[in-house]
Amino acid sequence: MTDPSGVAVSEFGTPPAGEEREGQERQQARSLWSDAWRELRRNPLFWISVVLIVVLLTMAVAPQLFTSTDPRFGDLAVARQPPSAEHLFGTTSQGYDVYARVIHGARASILVGVLTSIGTVVVGGLIGLVSGFYGGWLDALLSRVGEIFFAIPLLLAGILTFYLFPPDLEDPLILQVLTVVGVLVLFGWPSLARLMRGAVLQVKPNDYVNAARALGASAPRLIFQHILPNAVAPMIVVATLNLGTYIAVEATLAFLGIGLRSPAISWGIDISLASSIGLVRAAPHMLIFPSIFLTVTILAFIMLGDAIRDAIDPKLK
Repeated sequence: MTDPSGVAVSEFGTPPAGEEREGQERQQARSLWSDAWRELRRNPLFWISVVLIVVLLTMAVAPQLFTSTDPRFGDLAVARQPPSAEHLFGTTSQGYDVYARVIHGARASILVGVLTSIGTVVVGGLIGLVSGFYGGWLDALLSRVGEIFFAIPLLLAGILTFYLFPPDLEDPLILQVLTVVGVLVLFGWPSLARLMRGAVLQVKPNDYVNAARALGASAPRLIFQHILPNAVAPMIVVATLNLGTYIAVEATLAFLGIGLRSPAISWGIDISLASSIGLVRAAPHMLIFPSIFLTVTILAFIMLGDAIRDAIDPKLK
């Protein structure tokens, strides 16, 4: 077959419409993320937050790189000592080294935040995908269940749960952490599910989804190949912002004495131990340094989430 210009064209030279649409869809997804990365690289807020988070994650994974002092070793002879060359952040009323406890305390606090964020994204994302894609009675059921959990504030849910079912003090650290994570995921997934459901409802009517459905694509393929890649961006932003919130909730529960408990080491526990009026006046360093690290960690993840949000949707700047 020839075109009007006389150039031969094979009747098999044009790809099927479905493949062409899938190629355009993949190109659009790549363009979104490449544009987002280009915006992120230009944002100093992104690099500041990344540097802080890398340092904090290194503290959590390898605290021995920052200190060789045992955070559980107490010497009453040096109790409540102010910061000095020997004890950079001073000592506690039990003679613990505050610097060592701050470094080691990053592990529990950040681990709770990261695992909770991953858990809420997985659970909330899957429920939102199913609810938005299938609709009907299943959407109504999942939405009503989500509203029940969503109506209870996350911190209040944690307080009530741990007050009614207090954790065992003999549990190892990882079990205490997983218990806190489980409670936060249980009451934290509805907000992510609602967000994903809304994104799915926006993506589902698009032409490339309808074309894939007309070509016989199965429901799992439609969900995970065509809808999810184009609906996941808001989840990434909110999950990053929420990570700081989960760390703050864990610290609050530990401060109240109903989340992680000693002998576990976390910033919330140390802030709780240093919060009495007498200690605040006599040894303010016990309260100041854990509070600074907790605040910087929360702000770092919030800054990262803001930078990602601005990169994905510059109109929100």
